[in-house]
Amino acid sequence: MPFNLKGRHFLTLENYSPREIRFLLDLSIKLKEDKYSGSRENSLEGKNIALIFEKPSTRTRCAFVVAGVDEGAHAEYLGMQDIQLGKKETVKDTARVLGRMFDGIAFRGFKHETVEQLARYAGVPVWNGLTDRFHPTQVLADFMTVLENKGCLKGVRFAYVGDGRSNVANSLMVGAAKMGMDFRIVSAEALFPAKELVKDAEEFAGENEGKITITSDVEKGVEGADVIYTDVWASMGEESKIAERIKLLGPYQVNRDMLDKTGNPHVIFMHCLPCFHNTCTELSSRYPDICEATDEVFESKHSKVFDEAENRVHTIKAVMVATLGR
Repeated sequence: MPFNLKGRHFLTLENYSPREIRFLLDLSIKLKEDKYSGSRENSLEGKNIALIFEKPSTRTRCAFVVAGVDEGAHAEYLGMQDIQLGKKETVKDTARVLGRMFDGIAFRGFKHETVEQLARYAGVPVWNGLTDRFHPTQVLADFMTVLENKGCLKGVRFAYVGDGRSNVANSLMVGAAKMGMDFRIVSAEALFPAKELVKDAEEFAGENEGKITITSDVEKGVEGADVIYTDVWASMGEESKIAERIKLLGPYQVNRDMLDKTGNPHVIFMHCLPCFHNTCTELSSRYPDICEATDEVFESKHSKVFDEAENRVHTIKAVMVATLGR
């Protein structure tokens, strides 16, 4: 390995250099090729991994389990009904107990401070599967998908359209800045990202020949874009804000007209999923105007959402192998 990431936590891309991020992406591509060829190194053989989930998930849970099993590890799912985290036991004590029993810990939950405490006291690598501030494992999968479709990251024009304050938007902005991308957040002004984080991202972009644009102007934001990316308008726990978000973000729905506004016939559409693109789910049937992307775009040739979802496995595997594997 050109980098020794053994024992490192993976909490936010802020803590990783551009070369380290690229190393993880290259390792992800190799591990994907190995899986397809039937070659596995069992780099995590004998390792036990705890999956602490305050929030349920399809892709994150399945990706950690499959990635671990592929490399010979045992993954143990720990939902909030299974352990005493934050109820009868502090995060600090839980971290010290699980760190004695497991070789690595994945956390998916609410407060970013929780994953930071786990990392501080567990004594084993801790990986952030989503918090209220960041979603770094998702962004690795996103960037891997861009590499597969565009061949590079530097200079790629990447427009995130929707809630600019979300954990996905935050992580994409930091990661894109470090990888020298032309990154835009296109959102209602009330949902612009935190100024402090934008300032940090602009500094990263300045160091890596990148560019950060924050705008409410759809035409300006998506012009020439190579990638259009969106996420749900109301995250888990924000159901009370759905009506407000529909009003704010209705003009930012990803539809055929928005793709045409890019002027790029090869633009790709990405989404971290789940996506409200029709009225086939319980929530979207109750709020038919919540669709952040139209079904036409979601099912089009531009859509790479299922490649992106699969890549969660390969990038999470790379993180675990790099920080814990032999």
